[in-house]
Amino acid sequence: MASEKEASEESALEETALEETVVGLLKKKKMTLSLAESCTGGAVAADIVNVPGASEVFMCGYVTYTNRAKRKCLGVKKSTLKKEGAVSAKCAGQMAKGGAKAAKTDVCLSVTGLAGPGGGTEETPVGTVFMGCYCAGKTTVREFHFEGDRKSIRDQAVEQALTFICDRLRKYDR
Repeated sequence: MASEKEASEESALEETALEETVVGLLKKKKMTLSLAESCTGGAVAADIVNVPGASEVFMCGYVTYTNRAKRKCLGVKKSTLKKEGAVSAKCAGQMAKGGAKAAKTDVCLSVTGLAGPGGGTEETPVGTVFMGCYCAGKTTVREFHFEGDRKSIRDQAVEQALTFICDRLRKYDR
């Protein structure tokens, strides 16, 4: 059972902006963060660095927009990109794990998807986004389907990325 102080801290975090909550949880758990972004183009990192004191927990962000960058910077396997594609659960998982390894962080969140307006298929329509979150040795991947124009899809992806990090950090007991 959580103490009154812990409950009060959690309540305070819930009332703040998502990026402030992420930074607060990382500080509380004494963990570090890196990001591996593709379709969001560094927008998640931009939100994180808007928070005063983020430099205590945020180490770096990789914007790996091409398959080559995903391979070179994050260690995504060429076979994954060829068989599954860059917009896949497997790629998102490898991006998150590879980003954490490259940056030597406890947590790494990856985002890869199709923001449009073109590039979608019946199997993988525009708005499909995969996110991977590596947290202290375990990688979890989620699939999202957003609607709207390119900006709207990217904005929704950023919000869900921050929510995903919060969820994983809240579940991790350190």
